[in-house]
Amino acid sequence: MNDLLQSPTRRQLLSMIGKTAGATAMYQAMTTLGFASESSFKEEMNLKGAPAGASIVILGAGLGGLTAAYELRKAGYKVTVLEYQNRGGGRSWTLNSGDKYTELGGAEVTCDFEKGNYFNGGPWRLPIHHYAVFHYCKKFGVALQPFIQTNDRAYLHRTNHFDGAPQRLGEVQSDIRGYVSELLSKAVNKGSLDSTVNKEDKEKLLEGLKGWGVLDNNYRYVKSHETGKHRGYSVYPGGGLMPDAKPSTPIPMDKLLDSGMWSDIYSNYTVHVHQPTMFQPVGGMGKIGDAFTRECRDMITFNAKVTKINQDETGVTVDYVDSNSPDGATKTVRADWCICTIPLSILTQIDINVSAPMKKAMAAVPYDSSYKVGLEFKRRFWEEDEWIYGGITYTDMPISQISYPSQDMFSSGSGVLLGAYGFGEASYKFNSLTPKERINAALAYGKQIHPQYTKEFRSGTSVAWHRIPWSLGCYGIWSESSREQYYHTLCEIDHRIVLAGEHCSHIPAWQEGAILSGMDAAKRLHQKTKKLG
Repeated sequence: MNDLLQSPTRRQLLSMIGKTAGATAMYQAMTTLGFASESSFKEEMNLKGAPAGASIVILGAGLGGLTAAYELRKAGYKVTVLEYQNRGGGRSWTLNSGDKYTELGGAEVTCDFEKGNYFNGGPWRLPIHHYAVFHYCKKFGVALQPFIQTNDRAYLHRTNHFDGAPQRLGEVQSDIRGYVSELLSKAVNKGSLDSTVNKEDKEKLLEGLKGWGVLDNNYRYVKSHETGKHRGYSVYPGGGLMPDAKPSTPIPMDKLLDSGMWSDIYSNYTVHVHQPTMFQPVGGMGKIGDAFTRECRDMITFNAKVTKINQDETGVTVDYVDSNSPDGATKTVRADWCICTIPLSILTQIDINVSAPMKKAMAAVPYDSSYKVGLEFKRRFWEEDEWIYGGITYTDMPISQISYPSQDMFSSGSGVLLGAYGFGEASYKFNSLTPKERINAALAYGKQIHPQYTKEFRSGTSVAWHRIPWSLGCYGIWSESSREQYYHTLCEIDHRIVLAGEHCSHIPAWQEGAILSGMDAAKRLHQKTKKLG
């Protein structure tokens, strides 16, 4: 076809609409599940006047539990925190050189990175509108730096398109703008929008489309020196007697549509939760959990595996065992109230006497499966060879994405990529692999985008969340119907016990959700204790 854009086929137009509608549907689904929600944090908590001698036991030293512990102690409560692990922070977790852990099945996962390199096994970026996280980071002295979500030099990749060659994100975005502008200009010139815009507006719209889409005088999106200024060059401008600049060639619209790359852009780069500027803690996401732990350290009992939670008319009794103790003897904590942040995937297996509606709500929230693979390379080839500094490459291979570090740019020596990160069906496959197999799989897939993998690989580590003993999953999954039916019950104070954590929020899977839930649970429990005197 000599000029594809003169007469796009019905299939091509429907495909374009489908891709756009798919992105909208994706965003709506994310909003429903809480992923695109903006934080409701407004100001620092200021709880005062705890009843004399009132005590609270908090189960779990993740961010939700430690937020509640920090605020309630300030109010005057005697607070005890029981934590299953030997550290605080929960899923706010960074693997550093020398770290290791044992996953379900008995396999030991190690991190043998060079000193200074790290891998975020859980959260890895902070949206700009997660205000509570930033509040506590500032309060506790956690240094932050920009996290680069979108980088036009990163890639979009489809295994069965473009002979498997990855395409630069910026080039794809420029082509999308160009083709959409050309199609819309054709509609304007043919009078299809006469009922919507008057003659003067029509002229302004055409002029705007011409500039936005980089169209020629005939309103066509074709290769030119102007398009080169936007999508880049095959030969870049030089100096002296260097060769003249040559603009790069746009991807034909039919190939762009067939590839499905449109959906990557709308679902990963334009959603509210990924708006710039995003941030990350200097030294890894675990620095946030470390800061909370430092502030609450004297309240926390580590290696405490909760085995039973019993409430009565006057208080709550929690049985636990010290996982490091050879005798396995049961120990007990007694308090007036209990805030439980144990993931529901674990809590539903513990003996706890709450109401029947609460037990039903607890059992109604499954946990999503997710995996991550961190790959350390001898040199930062993505920077040195491909000019990629931060950002994320998306692919239809099971690894789903590759994220380039936003820190230590231009440094010599080794660096770490997030070499695989996904959910759903792909995560089931990765979770069934051994730690070594997960690394090998990430390398085998990733080298189709970066051939340097084979030569430059140094070490790797991974996290398969359904095999993590203290969570048995990544985060609580809500649907619109389950949230309507069970959410309020799950968050209510059940006599003397209240639940908290990311699963008790409208921002599941994010640290902001856990912190806000901890704040809300602390506030409501404080109000109840004061009311009861």
